[in-house]
Amino acid sequence: MDKYYKKNIKEIFEYFKSSEHGLTDSQYEKNKKDFGTNVIKEKENKSIIKVFFEQFKDMLVIILVISAIISIFLNEIESTIVIFVVLTINALLGTYQYQKAQKSLDSLRNLSSPISYVIRNKEVKKIRSYDLVCGDVVIINTGDVISADGRIIEEEGIEINESSLTGESIAVKKNNKLIKEDCEVCDQKNMLFSGTFCTKGHAKYIVCNVGMETQIGKIARDLNNIVPQKSPLQNNLNSFSKYLSIIILIVCGIIFLINFYRHGSFLDSLMFAVALAVAAIPEALSTIVTIVLAIGTEKMAKENAIIKDLKSVESLGCINVICSDKTGTLTQNNMIVKETINYIEINKFKKYVFLSTNYDQYKVSNNPTENALINYTKDYINTNYRKIQEIPFSSDRKLMTNLCEINNQKYLFIKGGIDVVLNKCDFIENDYKELLTIDKKEKILKDVNEYANNGRRIIGFAYKKINKESITVFDEIALTFIGFVTIIDPPREESVFAVKNCLNAGIKPIMLTGDYKNTAIAIAKDIGIYNENDEAITGEELDKVSQEELESKIDKITVYARLNPNQKIRIVDAWQSKNAVVAMTGDGVNDALALAKSDVSIAMGNGTEVAKDASSMILVDNNFNTIVKAIENGRKIFINIQNAIRFLLSGNFAAILIVFITTFLKLPIPFLAVHLLFINLLTDSLPAIAIGMQNHHNNLLNKKPRSKNNHFIDKKSIIKIIFEGVLLFVFCYLGYLKGLKENVETARTMAFSILCITRLLHSFNCAINESFLKWNKLNKFIIYSFIFGLILINSVLFIPFLKNIACNKDVHAID
Repeated sequence: MDKYYKKNIKEIFEYFKSSEHGLTDSQYEKNKKDFGTNVIKEKENKSIIKVFFEQFKDMLVIILVISAIISIFLNEIESTIVIFVVLTINALLGTYQYQKAQKSLDSLRNLSSPISYVIRNKEVKKIRSYDLVCGDVVIINTGDVISADGRIIEEEGIEINESSLTGESIAVKKNNKLIKEDCEVCDQKNMLFSGTFCTKGHAKYIVCNVGMETQIGKIARDLNNIVPQKSPLQNNLNSFSKYLSIIILIVCGIIFLINFYRHGSFLDSLMFAVALAVAAIPEALSTIVTIVLAIGTEKMAKENAIIKDLKSVESLGCINVICSDKTGTLTQNNMIVKETINYIEINKFKKYVFLSTNYDQYKVSNNPTENALINYTKDYINTNYRKIQEIPFSSDRKLMTNLCEINNQKYLFIKGGIDVVLNKCDFIENDYKELLTIDKKEKILKDVNEYANNGRRIIGFAYKKINKESITVFDEIALTFIGFVTIIDPPREESVFAVKNCLNAGIKPIMLTGDYKNTAIAIAKDIGIYNENDEAITGEELDKVSQEELESKIDKITVYARLNPNQKIRIVDAWQSKNAVVAMTGDGVNDALALAKSDVSIAMGNGTEVAKDASSMILVDNNFNTIVKAIENGRKIFINIQNAIRFLLSGNFAAILIVFITTFLKLPIPFLAVHLLFINLLTDSLPAIAIGMQNHHNNLLNKKPRSKNNHFIDKKSIIKIIFEGVLLFVFCYLGYLKGLKENVETARTMAFSILCITRLLHSFNCAINESFLKWNKLNKFIIYSFIFGLILINSVLFIPFLKNIACNKDVHAID
């Protein structure tokens, strides 16, 4: 079957063996087998064999291979064997590193996969979108991303943004009407397509195409041929490695010319210079950083913070302002109706409140306020009524309206922000219907303020009789006010602790909410965001303030109330004008622009898929404390990467320094080519990765945020690298001179052993930024890499075959 837009719903149900109650478990398995899975096949990962051989593409490695082949013709078989063994082990390590990073990244992609709500076995289930199959009945609400192509079964004012597919920027109104003529995708008004998203209303649709058979899947076939771009972080590291490599190659070239000039053989001088370059250049730097980032972010995902964009980890440690939503992030997101103030009989009031909700037995509401009202009125779920139309709630209108029929009489039932509801009411029902005068409105608002001052959220209700089968927002006039309820959402217990940690860490927490100012201030005071001399401002007041005025007093404002999503952009702009690094939370469609504007964008786990797509981080548990933990982890990851780079460069600097100094002083060369290859193998990759996995760092949240202009390699790091490199050089050089009193072989053995062991011990220092004697603070992988390195060093020193190659093989010494 194709052209589903020309088929009626019954035909499609029959074709996929489905119904309005969804698929059964057995039919799901059958459809999965018959029609495939909902997976867009990306470009296939490289095979292990291909990755392995790619490790030999490096120019320096190629030169070493050529040198090894030449050695065969010169009867230097041992050198050839050592070179190939070392290069093979290095290639195996590189392959393992690639596979480890790839698995970690794949794991994170799965964790951040969109969520879909489907009906299966007559029940609503929450599943990952890649588990959708043809025949599934999917529920779509405002802000949801459509994850498979399908035919609309029923809808309520649904509008879809199809710009990702058609290029049309204006949202398209959809319906479930049959289309008889052939038409293009952009004209298929009764179809929903994967990759688009719902900007308004809600709907149910049956999945007709999944995976590569969807419209976006067909496009993906062509996209798979495009080479993905490297992240700015990778580019920065590659650029740094490139310039560093050029400097090292120049030094190695000078050493080659000196050795060759001083009667060394061309081949030995070349192999030594190339080996020195291989040992000195941190060619695995980018790979190691990627592995550390992937491992760190995978750990963060287990703590409910999914990092979608690896390079955003660098920004986490720079955050000094967090603009956070209140509901569900700083509070428990477990709203309950606390007080009822009604002007009609209580049972009638509750019934009208229920009729103003968007209750549907097959519809899952992500709105805690809506759920609180449904729980409050659950005794009226079986009310005999017919829902005709719904005008969904929007942050601009702050209202939701239902058109319902009860006993052949049609009514509008309205709920929303009480100030907005009261402005649309001309009457109040109090035993009998009477005019709602200005004095009465003021009295109601006075009562409302008393509740709001105690941290309550207020929802107002109204209704009116009407004689229409279809309504618009223009019908929301001349309403009759029937009362309001207060809703409470207590602060999370951990929010107080998290806010205190923020302040200690030099981070300013800001509360953004759609609630009343007094309600917001009450909550903000409880958790420590709002203090004496702080200011609060409403969205209406914000509109009256110029951007210059806002920037001048932005430091004092800690609470923004009655805020709409567009006003968030002004707040981000004002902070960024002061060179602040801003984290912004959001969960709605309209939050996407503010999220994109912020330095670190954070979507709520129960937020819309649009917000998640626009974000670099997703809070699975919607908890403000998780943001603080993510910042701490981000700082930790940054320090670990910085320490791993420091470890690599200081050790490499020591190696090249001792060779340069001994060459300059006309002493015998301290290392053979095979020594340098062994040093590179024993003391580089594994300890660097282990440093990147260090978990123990002191008082990270008692330090001020790092400047966004500070990168992994700053002046302080360079000074440390030089100092530590010189220190390692001194130990190695003194041991070399001591051994030189015996003979050249002993000197080389001493230099080799001391440099390897001191570098392994230096990995302890780099891991914790303290003395290596404080081993109890080290992670187990550092200990393992140290023990493994010692075993290999002793193997080289004491196993006869390796000893002969590494210690006794002579080359032309320079007198």
